[in-house]
Amino acid sequence: QVQLVESGGGLVQAGGSLRLSCLASGRTFSSYAMGWVRQAPGKEREFVAAISGSGGSTYYADSVKGRFTISRDNAKNTVYLQIDGLKPEDTAVYLCAAARTLRFGSIRSPNQADFGSWGQGTQVTVSS
Repeated sequence: QVQLVESGGGLVQAGGSLRLSCLASGRTFSSYAMGWVRQAPGKEREFVAAISGSGGSTYYADSVKGRFTISRDNAKNTVYLQIDGLKPEDTAVYLCAAARTLRFGSIRSPNQADFGSWGQGTQVTVSS
């Protein structure tokens, strides 16, 4: 497993942007599919974006398509989530997750059960 540490959250006004980062430990980062999941108060966790180990395949939830961009830099062991056009409903804790093997889902349809390593999360709060 890898250790994951997120950063980049904060308080922003609606319409603003943030870039979240997730730094992973270990030498085999490129072997892991990576994802971002958000947890809002009183709501179920929502898988918002995922990216394959090479970065060649990505997934976005319908609720964030066109506003969120996931990317990775394997040389820096880091995955990013660029969030533009922030809305109050984007307010949540954003968690980074890593999957060594995708058994229950795929990059195009990720399943949280595949993601065995999780960060502590970074809070994103959007004011209206």
